[in-house]
Amino acid sequence: MGYKNLRRCLEALSRKGDLKIIETELDPDLEIPLIQRLAFRKKAPALLFKRPKNTPFPLLANLFGTKERVRFIFQDFFKTWERLTRICAHPPSALKDPLFWAYLARRGWSIRPKKTKKGPILYGECRISSLPYLRSWPKDGGAYITLPQVYTEDPLKKGFAHSNLGMYRIQIRGNDYLLDKEIGLHYQIHRGIAAHHQRAISRGIPLRVNIFVGGPPAMTLAAVMPLPEGIPEVYFACLVAGERIGFIPRKGNLPILAEADFCITGEVRGRETKEEGPFGDHLGYYSLRHPFPVIKVDRVYHRIGAIWPFTTVGRPPQEDSLLGEVVHEIVAPFVDKVFKGIVEIHAVDAAGVHPLLLALGKERYVPFAPERRPQEIITCALQLLGSTQTSLSKYVLIAAIEDNPSLSTRDIPGFFHHILSRIVFERDLHFITRTTMDTLDYSGISLNQGSKVIITVAGEKKRELSHQPPVLSLPYPFKNPRVFAPGILLIEGPVHRGKRDEKDPLISQLTKHLPHSLSQKFPLVVIVDHVEFTSKNWENFLWTTFTRSDPATDIYGTGEFTHLKHWGCNGPLIIDARLKAYHAPPLEEDPEVLKKVLKMGRRGGELYGII
Repeated sequence: MGYKNLRRCLEALSRKGDLKIIETELDPDLEIPLIQRLAFRKKAPALLFKRPKNTPFPLLANLFGTKERVRFIFQDFFKTWERLTRICAHPPSALKDPLFWAYLARRGWSIRPKKTKKGPILYGECRISSLPYLRSWPKDGGAYITLPQVYTEDPLKKGFAHSNLGMYRIQIRGNDYLLDKEIGLHYQIHRGIAAHHQRAISRGIPLRVNIFVGGPPAMTLAAVMPLPEGIPEVYFACLVAGERIGFIPRKGNLPILAEADFCITGEVRGRETKEEGPFGDHLGYYSLRHPFPVIKVDRVYHRIGAIWPFTTVGRPPQEDSLLGEVVHEIVAPFVDKVFKGIVEIHAVDAAGVHPLLLALGKERYVPFAPERRPQEIITCALQLLGSTQTSLSKYVLIAAIEDNPSLSTRDIPGFFHHILSRIVFERDLHFITRTTMDTLDYSGISLNQGSKVIITVAGEKKRELSHQPPVLSLPYPFKNPRVFAPGILLIEGPVHRGKRDEKDPLISQLTKHLPHSLSQKFPLVVIVDHVEFTSKNWENFLWTTFTRSDPATDIYGTGEFTHLKHWGCNGPLIIDARLKAYHAPPLEEDPEVLKKVLKMGRRGGELYGII
């Protein structure tokens, strides 16, 4: 069985010695979030801050801070899930097993939420201004809820079967929001709540919204699951919890999660928006101020002894990275069933998840051809960009599994080596321009709009990659060429001063100086602001290259051409991965807060050894 509520989960962690209580008075404004990030890096226990400033509610940090802790919290679910995946892998044998039918009947009943007349959540009420003022980064525009469970139902079809549960950014303080009366709702594109909002607008009725904080950990996991459209997340939450999760019906309103620690109720009225942000986000930059829907707040409920769980987001890896890994483990056995021909996918966390997707697919279209080339895997890649959250991917690199059956998308250096040793730049790049992209990615031509590129590789090796520095004569102001990995060359460029929707003439000039023959040893050249930083490790390389470039704007090539609207080049491929003048600024710690917190960690108090 899972945990009925957050308190029972913490009791189990305490018995295990994996919970530390902090009695020191600390500030939720920058101070406690920084402690959480430092504690995560140290793989510290979950942290319960009993005396946060300016709020009566304790704060819980680092609940999902280690993979071992996540697996402990959801241990019963993982046993169930492993059994289900075995059944799905061998359905004929399962159908003949009477125990399977008994198991399915029991589990089928338990995945339905239940209605209950009362619950701890209705113990008391408070105001938005009583909630913790959590501000994670110095330039954040206020406080927001970092682990919300945002619940809506289809305005035309009420009930759990037509609900959506998602983790969307909820700004509760700052900007022009009327304190205690309004909060911001930042949902990204391709989210179920958008369809509910659209239907409410079309009918001219408000969209009711409930925001749960805390409660059964199963609800948090369900809120981040990329489930296929039509499968309610609350059903999945019941499967994770191993029991029917209780909701309290409210006449004329949405049901309330009975065991939640907090519940904010309200409604979105039509197309009304207000400026939301800026906030540090999981790409490692600030997402800037933009208009997003406003929730008119009705009430704020809380249970007795309510605890406010939170995390902070920033450049990966962070706590949400581990939740992402767990999600990958859960969905991995079903990838080939959702995407025909796909063997494995990896949304790379170090690159900010959506900017880079690695994939392995099957290439079976013309098995009798004398030379194998990408065909079916192009179709596979288009599937990935056509549904679920993989549709937000910006760079999709896909290889044919037949060329190396032992290749894995998790082996990033090996995967890049495989791609670069086989790619044909005249043929294997497929661009999609002026399309939707991740709301948090500022490398495109506008908010939610940019380009994508599919890079497909199939067939024999075309070149032997080198790790020996080439002899180059670079034009001013380019300098400091350095080999990052076999086949990948970094070059330091000048500070970018161009416009959002224009090619940089300096990079275009560089393409004329690089010899075509360079592609035989170094097919990929990346222009960066700081070679020393980018070349330090794969994490820095991936983050710099794929969060700071838009394929249509920032990909160049020596000997580039367009033939029948297909772009290619016959020399090395060049990616301009400098921080652009129009990009959002990267996240940086407040130096004074950092100094203060590190001092507390060194002097032997409660924070000693955990930060």
